[in-house]
This record gives sequence, structure tokens and C-alpha cells, in this order.
Amino acid sequence: MNKERLNRVFKQKTWNEIKTKDSWHLFKIMSEFVNGFEKMSRIGPCVTIFGSARMTPDNSYYQLATKIGEELSINGYGIITGGGPGIMEAGNKGAKLGGAPSVGLNIALPFEASSNEYIDQDKSIDFDYFFVRKVMFVKYSQAFVVMPGGMGTLDELFEALTLIQTQKIDKFPIILIGSHFWSDLVDWLKTTLVEEGTISESDLDLISIVDEPAEVLHIIDKFYENFMLKPNF
Repeated sequence: MNKERLNRVFKQKTWNEIKTKDSWHLFKIMSEFVNGFEKMSRIGPCVTIFGSARMTPDNSYYQLATKIGEELSINGYGIITGGGPGIMEAGNKGAKLGGAPSVGLNIALPFEASSNEYIDQDKSIDFDYFFVRKVMFVKYSQAFVVMPGGMGTLDELFEALTLIQTQKIDKFPIILIGSHFWSDLVDWLKTTLVEEGTISESDLDLISIVDEPAEVLHIIDKFYENFMLKPNF
């Protein structure tokens, strides 16, 4: 057997091994969906708070996220976060202060050692797969409250906007917190994407930008005067 053929055989063997492992991954994926659906379906109306894991308790956005979480909790909404530190911790802390369900959808990351201490023990759910976790956010959130954040926050924001824009899920409130932080991004959407015709001007109506906790609650309550509180698909 010449070297070229040997290389081809070796690569094919490796590829076959990968395909076999992929088949077994399906069971792990299915188990994460089943566990997530069973636990989340029992909790009731919730709002997800997204934002940077890097915000410390002395940061003004951390403190604002805590206030928003508490305000929503006092008014009947549970709080869902990604379970980590920073803004996620602040959101769960607000839920605890307001006496509402405090949910953490945790995923192991190298820069996040463990889930935060403010998650209800029976509502801490672990995931290995980002895409399964994101389904839980989208399905069981009555609104997304998006605090300043990085790549992960933007990913979750734009995935939700895409699903609503393409009518794969029903519309629900998406609220950006911090006009100073978000205004340049929204201006870029208006002056570049709309002008180039890659999105419609009406797509921008999917987003609200506010600065105060009371404004968040008002937008969500106003929206659900006309829609039922239920899972989004």
C-alpha cells in the first residue's frame, strides 16, 4: 500500500469514528432538551436578563440589573439568566430580593468558574450545548432584557430578533438597557442596514431602548395587555 493510499484510508477511518461518536451525541442532546423542558415548563412567566459576565457589583449596570430583576419579581415575573457572574448574578440577585423564581441556565465556560449563589437550587439547570440552552431562553421568556454585554449577549439578542423577524416564533418584548451603550448600534442599523435594504425599517420596531427599571416593567405589562402569557412556541 503506497503512502497516498494509506493516508486516504487513515482519514476515512478517522471520519467513520467521528460519525459514530456523532450518533451517540444525539442521546446527550435529547436528554438536555427533555430535562430543560420538564423543569422550565413548571416555573411560570419569566423574563430573561442578558448581559456581560465581567460586570462587578460596584458597576452601575450590575446595580441597575439588580433593580430591574427586583422590580420585575415584585410584579410577578420570574427571572432567567445564564447562571454566571456579572449581570447574570445581578439579575438572579434581584429575583431573590423580589421573592420570585430565580432560574440559572448554566453552561461550563473557562472564565466562569461556577453558577452564581442567587439561583434557586431546584431551578439551576446545566447544559453542555449552547444551542439547547438558547432554545430554553427563547421558549420560556416573556421578554428579553438586554443589558450591556459582549459577543454572547449580541449573539442572543440577534438570534431572537431573527426568529421574530422570520416569524419562527411569536413576537415578544426585546428591551435594550442603557441608551448610551446601545445608541450607536441602533444608529448603525438605521443608517447602514436599512439604507442598504438588508433589513426593513419596521424591523427596528422589535427593539426598545430604555434606562429605568419602571420603563422595563411598563413595556412588558403593556405588551401583555394584548397577548397571552405563554411559552413562545
